[in-house]
Amino acid sequence: MELHVRYEGDDDPKKCSARKLARFDLAELHRATRSTPPGVVLNPFAEQAISPADRADAGDGARHDRLVVLDCSWETAEREAFDLQGVHRSLPFLVAANPVNYGTPFQLNTVEAFAGALCILGERDHAERLLSKFSWGHTFLELNEEPLERYADCEDSSDVIAVQDDYLVEE
Repeated sequence: MELHVRYEGDDDPKKCSARKLARFDLAELHRATRSTPPGVVLNPFAEQAISPADRADAGDGARHDRLVVLDCSWETAEREAFDLQGVHRSLPFLVAANPVNYGTPFQLNTVEAFAGALCILGERDHAERLLSKFSWGHTFLELNEEPLERYADCEDSSDVIAVQDDYLVEE
């Protein structure tokens, strides 16, 4: 699966997981929206969650062989910034393992977003390759092992949301 990043460049370059992925030729950075190809866009504002139904062989004519993320600071992430071509999907409940947002639900960095989506789409080996470039990468998979397995076993977005609800219920 191709990985593309609409790169804003507003984070600390030393901590930027998108830049590191690009250095290892694991993702392609795009400085403009027009140059960013269409695909499955990971968008926290999307109304539908990513699910195994979004796999590359979905058969609906859309480009499901490509994941696209917007790499920007969480402080500046606004709905309009995600104006990218493609099928927009949100990630379900996952917990960050990166040093900046460790333990914070939904506050994933770029590599964590890619890895979470890849696991849900049945491409765990690809996710592991990405995360292997980060000293804390294995921790993301450990922290989210159960939900990622459950999401990957779902049929569609509504099933993913039902599983997510198990983790969001207050006790």
